[in-house]
Amino acid sequence: MANTTYEIQANNAASEASVAKVDMKFEIVVIPISDVDRAKEFYARLGWRLDADYDNDKDFRVIQFTPPGSECSVIFGKNVTGAAPGSAQGLYLIVDDIEAARKNLLRHGVEVSEVFHGAADVYSGPDEPYLFGRIRVNGPDPEHRSYRSFASFRDPDGNGWLFQEITTRLPGRIDDTATTFASANDLASAFRRAEAAHGEHEKRIGQRDATWADWYAAYMVAEQSGKELPQ
Repeated sequence: MANTTYEIQANNAASEASVAKVDMKFEIVVIPISDVDRAKEFYARLGWRLDADYDNDKDFRVIQFTPPGSECSVIFGKNVTGAAPGSAQGLYLIVDDIEAARKNLLRHGVEVSEVFHGAADVYSGPDEPYLFGRIRVNGPDPEHRSYRSFASFRDPDGNGWLFQEITTRLPGRIDDTATTFASANDLASAFRRAEAAHGEHEKRIGQRDATWADWYAAYMVAEQSGKELPQ
């Protein structure tokens, strides 16, 4: 089986250059709910943007919300899906400051777990199996590594959401020739991290860095694309 998998991957890699790629933008996740107005009130309380609320006044209603900074939206409503209410689990929301994201929900009256991380990268235990790092340890990852700190919450039907803190992407996940930020908040957070790192850089060189703007830019691009950070 292992050899078969490898051969398929190798064949795909060999033909990749000759196959035209088609952009596929992940647009919508369907959330199964039982009470449309209750769900609408909840997701509005999160501060998400209401994009649409269409009701044919008969047997169909669809509502669309988009989280701040996201290019993917959620929809729910009446006769939108046959899935059982509350069955959507493991819905990841990526943030660059998990404590700030958690506090924002609490300010809006939404119950959310404490920040947690996995126990020594063990992926078995008593918690929900869809959670990364199923044995929860209170507090953020001790080394504040990307992908390792989480907080979870649920909507009124029990659909499960998970904050995951990511500041540096794994290599290959982001085009290193194009740096983009989803919002002004994301950009400001990146500047703050670059500022802190640049302060350590100036300590190492023992003087003010007159080319700080170039250093900031190199740091922010490297951080987003998962490349080695400048020192």
